[in-house]
Amino acid sequence: MNSIREEIELIRQSEGEGFVIDENALNLSLHRLNDEKSGLAIKVLSIAGGFLATLSFIGFLMVAGLDDSKLGLIFTGAIFITGAIWLNIRTERLIVDTSVISVFITGFCLLAFGISQYEVDDNLIPILFGIIAALSIRLSQKYILPFISVLIFTGSILSLIVINEAFDLIHLYIAVIIFLLTYLFLNEAKIITQTRRFSVLYNPVRTGLIFSLLAGLLFVGKKGLVHITPDFVWLSSIITIPAFIYLVSIVLDIFKIYKQKNRISIYVACLLVLIPTAFSPAISGSLLIILLCFFVNYKTGFATGIIAFIYFVGQYYYDLNFSLLTKSILLVVSGVLFLIFFLFTYKKLRINEKN
Repeated sequence: MNSIREEIELIRQSEGEGFVIDENALNLSLHRLNDEKSGLAIKVLSIAGGFLATLSFIGFLMVAGLDDSKLGLIFTGAIFITGAIWLNIRTERLIVDTSVISVFITGFCLLAFGISQYEVDDNLIPILFGIIAALSIRLSQKYILPFISVLIFTGSILSLIVINEAFDLIHLYIAVIIFLLTYLFLNEAKIITQTRRFSVLYNPVRTGLIFSLLAGLLFVGKKGLVHITPDFVWLSSIITIPAFIYLVSIVLDIFKIYKQKNRISIYVACLLVLIPTAFSPAISGSLLIILLCFFVNYKTGFATGIIAFIYFVGQYYYDLNFSLLTKSILLVVSGVLFLIFFLFTYKKLRINEKN
């Protein structure tokens, strides 16, 4: 906050007496933003608390016999979802988010239980949940509810893919999420300055899309999880690898590395690392997440990307039909390539800093 005030004072000095700002409104917004801000641990605890409370409450409702009434389940679920969105709009405290999450998720569970007792098409529930989640994102005012809504929306899409056994559409799902994430990260400043609603929704939507992408990458990264056509598992790499190279070019421009020789060397090093992962798009996808989060200094996403990368690399080598010795050699070679890439970029960055 002090840094923002110093920036405002500099602007006032440069603009002169014509510069006018509503300092009371600014201070109120800054304090509200500071109150809503929380660490990852608090957000995780809030979500975990919401899930536990949801399970407990659903258990109570089942014991009370609410599950005997189909319409009662649907009506109660609709009331809970509506009430959660209303609370999210009306309240200003993060502590209320735990209750909101509990009520929100309970509403979806009750709605699903109620609808499933009728003889309806299996696609109806995910389609309905996707529509409700999209509306929730549009109406939400805080962090956690839009985040959960994004997960429900993308989870509904994945459910439709699984229900209809159209597993190869996972590649299209991954491509769309990557496009949205890349657009959000590269246009962060432009998006959050459009309207206040965009600035509020940007962080939860961005985080939700990261976890949604990881869910899609898990489908292609864990062998046997779904029946994706083995001969076309590389399709997602057509998106992840070019997107990664494109981001590398932007980073090189930021660090003012313009020499053609240096740029080509970095591109070749990236391709040497990425091409062997063509049949495991989850690895290049997690690397893309790491680079995107590094680009905007998003620490939570950066840590999540590193954890995902470690997992997908381990899963990839575990699934290979090679001997333990061959797997060890591949790991050593990959590690050497990463170290060379790190040393090369670190050296160039140090030279640029000195210049």
